[in-house]
Amino acid sequence: MLDPVDRRILVASQDGLPLTATPFADLARALGLEPREVLARLRRLKEAGAIRRIAAVPNHYRLGFLANAMTVWDVEDGEVGRLGRLVGALPFVTHCYRRPRRLPDWPYNLFAMVHGRSRTETEARRREIAALLGSACRTSDVLYSTRILKKTGLRLAGEG
Repeated sequence: MLDPVDRRILVASQDGLPLTATPFADLARALGLEPREVLARLRRLKEAGAIRRIAAVPNHYRLGFLANAMTVWDVEDGEVGRLGRLVGALPFVTHCYRRPRRLPDWPYNLFAMVHGRSRTETEARRREIAALLGSACRTSDVLYSTRILKKTGLRLAGEG
């Protein structure tokens, strides 16, 4: 459960931390709290699973990554966990997760988001994933992004 101070911290930071050299101190100052308290509360919330991470959320298009693709793979069920961890560890994969198949039209159970500056680069990365999956992968496809649909997580309503 969130206490009122936790909630204030989350509401104040959910649209991003200040882009300064001291973002946590600046957040604390804006809330009338000590930086040590803000950091301790965020750490506790993370450890409790209330927040997953604190990280930058880049706009890949503005960074020059114009060929962003969700690669989808039909991987043997007995291997999808192990192979998914290997695919997710690749430096060019930003999201990797297992999803249920929707047979007969959608046989894919492993998804991996790949970013490249060109389709040629993205296709090379897709081939690298295919080589890693080897014979455990029966088929695959690629779905290229045409625009950003969502770049935010859950939002808490502010007070008042």
